[in-house]
This record gives sequence, C-alpha cells and structure tokens, in this order.
Amino acid sequence: MLRDEDRIFTNIYGWEEFGLKAAQKRGDWDKTASLIKKGRDWIIEEMKASGLRGRGGAGFPTGLKWSFMPKEPSERPHYLVVNADESEPGTCKDRDILRNEPHKLLEGCLLAGFAMGAHAAYIYIRGEFFNEGSAVITAIEEAYDKGLLGKNAAGSGWDFDVILHRGAGAYICGEETALIESIEGKKGQPRNKPPFPAMAGLYSCPTTVNNVETIAVAPTILRRGGSWFAGLGRDEKNAGTKLFCISGHVNQPCNVEEEMGISLKELIEKHAGGVRGGWDNLKAIIPGGSSTPMLPKDICDHVHMDFDSLREVNSGLGTAGVIVMDKSTDLIYAIARLSYFYKHESCGQCTPCREGTGWIWRIMTRMVKGNATVDEIDMLWDVTKEIEGNTICALGDAAAWPVQGLIRHFRPELEHRIMEYRKMVA
Repeated sequence: MLRDEDRIFTNIYGWEEFGLKAAQKRGDWDKTASLIKKGRDWIIEEMKASGLRGRGGAGFPTGLKWSFMPKEPSERPHYLVVNADESEPGTCKDRDILRNEPHKLLEGCLLAGFAMGAHAAYIYIRGEFFNEGSAVITAIEEAYDKGLLGKNAAGSGWDFDVILHRGAGAYICGEETALIESIEGKKGQPRNKPPFPAMAGLYSCPTTVNNVETIAVAPTILRRGGSWFAGLGRDEKNAGTKLFCISGHVNQPCNVEEEMGISLKELIEKHAGGVRGGWDNLKAIIPGGSSTPMLPKDICDHVHMDFDSLREVNSGLGTAGVIVMDKSTDLIYAIARLSYFYKHESCGQCTPCREGTGWIWRIMTRMVKGNATVDEIDMLWDVTKEIEGNTICALGDAAAWPVQGLIRHFRPELEHRIMEYRKMVA
C-alpha cells in the first residue's frame, strides 16, 4: 500500500480549503521558479525518468510526449491543452482534483508549458462541472493576483497564461483532436492523424493535450525527483501513484490514490470496504471505466491494477474507474445500457462507428429479453470486430470492448437468456 508521505493528492477529499494559502501550506507553488530555471531539457528528462504514463486512459509516456513538441521557436505559438472533459462512466478522479486541488493543476500547467515552449494553456472542462470550473477560475484569479501566472510567472522569467474553456457536455470531446476542434468553435469531431497535434494542433500550432491528473502530478515529481516516482509501483513500465475511482456494489465507494500495480482485490477490500455481501458475492468488475472489457471473479481474484497486467487479461487500466458488480447484476442489461451510451455519443463521422454502434445497441436490447438466436451472439462479436480499429478515434473501440468482454466471459448467460425466452414464447 502507498505510504502517506508518498501521496501526491493530500486534499483530494476536500478536508481543507482549495484556495492558494491552503495549497501553499500543502507544498504547492514551492520554489517553482527554481524548477523552471533548471531548463526545458531537465524537466523533460525528469519526466521521462519518472516513468509517468498518461493518466487519461491511453498510457502514453508523458515525458516522451512532451519531447515531441518542436524545440526551436517559430512564428507559430505553442499550446498546452488540459483535458478536463471527464465523461467516461465510472470515472470521477479529475473532478476531485479540479474541485479540491486546482493549484496543483495550475502549477503543473506552468511547468509543462515551459517544458514544451508554450506561453498559454487551455483547460477544457466538461460543461456539467460548473462548481469545479468555478473553483478553477477562483484558483486562476488567485494565481494571477500573486504573480504566479501572467508576466514573469512565479518569478521564473517565463510568461504564461491559463484560460478555462467550458465544453457543452459531449463525450466525444474527450478525444484530443475533437477537443481541439471544440475550442476552435467547431463541431466536436476527431481529426484524421497525421498531422498529430504536436505539429498542427490548436489553431494549427504545435500543441500537447494531457489529462488533468497527468499535469497535476508533474510538480511533485519534479520537486521530489523522477527516480522517487519511478520507485513506486509494480515495475518500471507501471510506475508511480494513480487515482482509482471505485463505485458500484461496494460498501464504501471512493476515490483513492494508490500505487500502480496494487491487486484489484486489495484495492477494493482495503479502501472500498469490500464487495457488498463479501468477495464471494462478486460477479464481475469493469476495471478501467465503462469502455474497458469486464472481468469475471476468477480473474479479479489475482489481477493487478496496472496497464500491462490488465492488458494481459484482455482488458485495460483506462481511467481506473473500477465498477464493481455483484451477483444481483443483470450483466446483459448493464452492457446494453452502455451500448446505448456509446451509440448516443458517437459523432457519426465514421461509418463503422455511426452504423455499428446502432447495430450493437439494437442487438443488445433484444439480448436483454432473450429475443435472439445463439448464432446472433457470433454475429454481435463480428460486428464489434468490424468497428474495432476501423475508426478515426477510439470511440468505436470503446463501444466494442464492453460487448466483447460480455461475450468472452459470460456467453453462457446470453445463451441461457435466449433459451429461457424461447420456452416462454413457445
């Protein structure tokens, strides 16, 4: 388990004020200028050494991503964009950072922005996060008043501005290029890549898009050293700490910061009070937000919560939104409900996603009743495979994977439902 002295988010539950004075007492904005004066290359190398991988779901190495930004200045400005459009069902970690630790995010924006040669950051926040956005605006105003943002930010010699941009609640805008399109005032639809944002992003200028948690942990990593962060976690490819969101059929739903690689069972039993009715009452868990394939109890017994361990069991860490389902759960209905969500949130740009998500939802709706044939289970699998990997962005994959998890591990339930329906209508 993570030791208290290694926790980065010490006010994640809002026990203290989120304002600047309280944040500085917790160590935020401490000698920020001295970190910047060590230079852009030093910051990027420390981030690489830390082993930090993007906390938004993709898990791409953060320091490497920052290094993709052009090193030489040109007539085109560089931008940092922070993805706070947290819309993945089962995920609420960024919300608590925005609400209770906004100064960690702002300091991270300054350090990351300097490292990539950016003089401005846009925080794109989910429209429904009104109170969280208000907390961030208050923090931004405090930082400007104290000279921590703006001209000569934090006395570092680097000019840096932060702008909060409220979205309108579209899930698709969590995809980085759709988010960029939305900031530009266009319809939120993903762009074809290449060009990648590091070459042509916001306003066709070099841009890096990072998740809230990824940026918020950067100041602590730089102050304590990349090797400190790399020393936490299960191995060098799954290093550091992670915020886990635990919901569903547990006794104490919570957000908690823990080491990467903690076992799923330990995470739930030590922090969420265990599964409702005991661990033996567990039926399945979605380990990384609604887009990751569910896992049955026999895998949950021993799997570890990190990128590679979950990939090995045909699932993913994603956003670490852990959704626990006990034996009372109708798994077929649960996945049908998610299928409706992804159908509704598809931007409609790609044919496999636009048409395929509707197919999935309609078949799953019949599967809930059992009004289908056993052959249609295989057809449903084929439809998900036609969508997966054949769209501009990962929403198609997100729609396909929950259904694949259901078929992979709980096909007998689908078949039983179909047989029971046949008996009923016979």
